[in-house]
Amino acid sequence: MADLIIYTLRTCPTCDRARRELTEEGVAFEERMIDDNSQWFDEASRLGLTVPILVRGDRVEVGWKGESG
Repeated sequence: MADLIIYTLRTCPTCDRARRELTEEGVAFEERMIDDNSQWFDEASRLGLTVPILVRGDRVEVGWKGESG
């Protein structure tokens, strides 16, 4: 299991950018596309109002480098 979980939407350009940059940096992550899974949608909804949402342990970051989807 990756140390980083990222909640995304299929149609979110900011999510695409976050995913691409994390991959380029070699960061391992578990992607949870919330439009594919109602449980993941519920989890993300408790953490923030927009995506991407990045979770590392107890730390939650909403958005990507000052942007949100």
